[in-house]
Amino acid sequence: MFEVKTENHFSAAHHLLNYNGECEHQHGHNWKVEVFARGENLDTSGILIDFKILKKAVNEVLDLLDHKDLNDLEYFKGQSPSSEVIARFIYKQLKVKFYTLTKVSVWETDNACATYFED
Repeated sequence: MFEVKTENHFSAAHHLLNYNGECEHQHGHNWKVEVFARGENLDTSGILIDFKILKKAVNEVLDLLDHKDLNDLEYFKGQSPSSEVIARFIYKQLKVKFYTLTKVSVWETDNACATYFED
């Protein structure tokens, strides 16, 4: 079994709904995003997935989020754009293109992240 990972970043503002604390107020993060793909079969070049193609697709999704107020985006209307919800959003956007996608991790600080995957 092989697994590949690409790492990207985006910056955005958000605030959490139904939360009692500092994060209920608008603030921003420089999020790190890790995207993982897994599979058993390599192509004739000996690769699972071309990093260039994967990174381009990830960047297209992150462009939807970068330098935005996430609470204003249609996908996040009525829910908190938490790291967990952001990870799910990125996963769902990419899974339609990459069947080998296994999980997406979203880091809001250097020591706190949320991961979304499906069984």
